[in-house]
Formats: sequence, structure tokens, C-alpha cells
Amino acid sequence: MRNTNKAPSQFTKVYKRESKSPFDDHCTMLWLASATCSAENNLDLGYERYIYVHKDNAGKVVGISISKQLLAEHPEFESRYLDDITMYAFLLLYVEEIAAFCEFFKEEFTDMFLIPPADYFAISEQYWLEKISNV
Repeated sequence: MRNTNKAPSQFTKVYKRESKSPFDDHCTMLWLASATCSAENNLDLGYERYIYVHKDNAGKVVGISISKQLLAEHPEFESRYLDDITMYAFLLLYVEEIAAFCEFFKEEFTDMFLIPPADYFAISEQYWLEKISNV
């Protein structure tokens, strides 16, 4: 078992108060943000371009939220909050960046999904393509 007396995660966040999202969500996972490593080997995150995955109390994904900048880059999407097919379509646009970003949190990601990020997103990309193709 891993040490649980660590600093708060930058990857996952359980809400302490009600979410502002339109989803019935309990927590989020950060799947994309600007990331740089400081001289002290700390991970510094910027939130101009982000994707959060929203999950309910049972751990089910209920949607994603994207930054205003990402929405502006893709005006074909009508909202910063996406679910169902629009969520899969948007994630496919960034699957490579998401996979690379999640490598910063490889240990935590693997603890959550029981598979490393690179493998998870390689499989997910195929699944998401099938989901949007069957509409």
C-alpha cells in the first residue's frame, strides 16, 4: 500500500462543496493542462487550456469540461461542458496530448485504472472512434 500522507493531488479532486458544473458530479480528474517542470523538479500547471473529466459518486464519467480557450479553438462545440458523443469527439481531438499529460501522473493514473496512461489511451482511442462512428 502506498503512502497516503502526501500533498493533495493535482490529478484528482473530490469536491468539498457543490460543483459549479451542470453535471451531478462528485470529483474531477485533470486530463489536460499546460505543464512545466521547475528547477526544483516540481510540476507547475497552467490552466489556460484544460480538460477535466467529471465523475459521479459511483466513479462513472458524467462528462468533461474544457477551458474557454479550447472552446474558442473549436467553435463547432457549443459548450464548455460536454457529454455523450460530443465528449468522445472532443477527447479524440486531444487524445495524444491527454496521454502525454497523464504520464506526469502515471503512478496515480495506474492506481485508478489498473493500466498505464499510454496503454489506456491507445485502447480508448479505438473505442471512442467506434462510439462516434455508430451514431
